[in-house]
Amino acid sequence: MRIWIDGCFDFAHHGHAGAMLQARMEGDELIVGVHNDEDILINKGPPVMKLNERVIAVEGCRWCTLVVPNAPYVTDYHVMDEYGCKYVVHGDDITTDKDGNDCYAEVKNMGRFIVVKRTPNISTTDLVGRMLNRGNNDHYLKEGWEKNSLKQFEMYSKGEDAKSIGAWVFNNDGEVLVKGKGMNEKAIFINGSWDLFHPGHILLLKELREKYVDNEFDIIVGIESDNDGSGYVMNNLERSLCVLQSKYINGIIVNSVKGEDDLKKFYKQVLTVEGPIEADTTGRDSIIARVLENRQAFEERQARKNGKAQIEASMV
Repeated sequence: MRIWIDGCFDFAHHGHAGAMLQARMEGDELIVGVHNDEDILINKGPPVMKLNERVIAVEGCRWCTLVVPNAPYVTDYHVMDEYGCKYVVHGDDITTDKDGNDCYAEVKNMGRFIVVKRTPNISTTDLVGRMLNRGNNDHYLKEGWEKNSLKQFEMYSKGEDAKSIGAWVFNNDGEVLVKGKGMNEKAIFINGSWDLFHPGHILLLKELREKYVDNEFDIIVGIESDNDGSGYVMNNLERSLCVLQSKYINGIIVNSVKGEDDLKKFYKQVLTVEGPIEADTTGRDSIIARVLENRQAFEERQARKNGKAQIEASMV
């Protein structure tokens, strides 16, 4: 059975990935509709990421079967029918259009709506707020967070069908936190912060996957700790889950320090490649600049979204 899910998917954060994971659990294939920039601007406010960037993010999710760009902001069952989707999945919150109407009202009335749990404590609004208030590190995690996050690691490591064993999760001492599916004899290791997990990151991992797939290399990604740099917009868990949901990787190392050495406990050959450079035109710094250079527009967006959220909460 094919399942439909739609949204803005502004940033590849784990809240979006969690929605796609739960949606994929409901069927055999997941079709993901992505709204265009113009519709988002009218109904919600300016998106940070452009449509093509948001499509790259959704395509890179392990549980996505097909992406449909320019999906209507108000869910249209005719479009669902076109792609053979019986049901649409959405979180347990209300999403309204510019007129304050429930975007899913029609499909709800038709009995074609499935509710899943919304991922708490993460949203595009949260991330934009952090960028507008740089220097506030309240979202950083305390020591020992890894062991307290095992359930989330197990969930986001799931295979393509959202049910089977998928990616590995290692701690920085070589401990296996989540056992993944199989293991090749060789691995490619790439380390970085992966903050805001953007198209530059995603395309880099995709390139590695395509380059080394025939040589039977696993792609293992090291995630730097919150203390390894200043001003991370996402904390270590958020960055780890962003990478963990990627279809282009086989595993991650959290709080990575000596990732290559740790991996030699498991692999006969480990090749290290250069990680992403954030101070470039496709990097994290340029994305933050988009928000700061248009501070007034995004502050107005934040105020509008917060006000809208209160109204939507009263509709649940």
